[in-house]
Amino acid sequence: MNSLSEANTRFAYDLYQLFRKSTKENIFYSPLSITSALAMVYLGSRKRTASEIQKVLHFNEQNKRNHKSSGESQHSSLERASNIQEGHSLKNVIQSSVEESGNVHQQFQKLLTELNKPTDAYKLSLANRLYGDKKFQFFQEYLDNVKKFYLASVESADFVNATEETRKMINSWVESQTNEKIKDLFPKGSLNRSTILVLVNAIYFKGQWNEKFDPKGTKQGQFWLNKDTSKVVQMMKQRNMFKFASLEDMQAKILEIPYKDKDLSMVLLLPNEIDGLQQLEDKLTAEKLIEWTSSRNMSMRDVHVQLPRFKVEQSFELQATMKALGMVDAFSSQDADFTGMSGSGELVISAMIHKSFVEVTEEGTEAAAATGIGISTTSAPNYKMFHCDHPFLFLIKHNKTNSILFFGRFSSP
Repeated sequence: MNSLSEANTRFAYDLYQLFRKSTKENIFYSPLSITSALAMVYLGSRKRTASEIQKVLHFNEQNKRNHKSSGESQHSSLERASNIQEGHSLKNVIQSSVEESGNVHQQFQKLLTELNKPTDAYKLSLANRLYGDKKFQFFQEYLDNVKKFYLASVESADFVNATEETRKMINSWVESQTNEKIKDLFPKGSLNRSTILVLVNAIYFKGQWNEKFDPKGTKQGQFWLNKDTSKVVQMMKQRNMFKFASLEDMQAKILEIPYKDKDLSMVLLLPNEIDGLQQLEDKLTAEKLIEWTSSRNMSMRDVHVQLPRFKVEQSFELQATMKALGMVDAFSSQDADFTGMSGSGELVISAMIHKSFVEVTEEGTEAAAATGIGISTTSAPNYKMFHCDHPFLFLIKHNKTNSILFFGRFSSP
């Protein structure tokens, strides 16, 4: 599962580097939700379409590790697997494609099963679904594998005769999966009669801090957007023992705040200077992100934390983003190859939207993409200050699998 979490972290970093170029001050998204939904598409893709998705999701690096001795790339395996005229049954061909993909799909099965385990400590659920137009006949083997590996299903929809009803049906399903936090995922007009395949991803998390912030300690405070401008926020405070590290080369510090039962944590990356976020973003690499989220270089320290109470909602049209990362053919009616899903050569992704919500309070974090931090007041020598009174990065991770569930930037209340 380690290689899958690494691939997801690299993808999270790639997405962030593109998202930070936008005009959005605050950024929030779930890389794992997008990865797992795209991996279902990857399962049914072939040839160059599969190769592009694989590279964007960094599965190719994982496959190289798993296939060092075989001398066979995933791309060539998928090409061979798509040739169904060689006496192999369709079931064997699809099974061979699954087996030769470096166990990516089996790793997802383990990861999603682990993440969706019932617990009283917090609520966490991933919701992935594909909606295909009913005039397309999907291969039963593909549907079986989607259910088996991704705990999901492909739903039949009528985009031609019932576009609006279908849009509402999809939005309603997403709303139910995210405790009504993600509404109207697909706005009016985003789907039309020419839509053939829609990719949907949704994730919901609600968790209490392992040590809650005392609401009595929350006071009005200043959040500095830059050296000259500030906004008034409700600043939560807590002093406690937390995993902490000072990143001298980055001119920043890092703090981990666990949620109840410590299965999940929020990790905060705070520049030392008020206007230091851009420098931190410029120096950030996927390797550094992997290293920091592993907690290896962090130690338990007495920390005085100040964290603003905040809420962020975001929506992303992902077609342009995915194309910029190199996933092009999947959106092209001429070049898309989803012959692992259906015998028809007409399947193409026509809509891809990701929407997120996070709210951080004294109690904890609620999200359909999530974040939080904590502090309380006492004075004593030899403790670390971690005051989030200027722009910072944050992420929420599942500790056992070291998977980044959510990633964000908070720059403006």
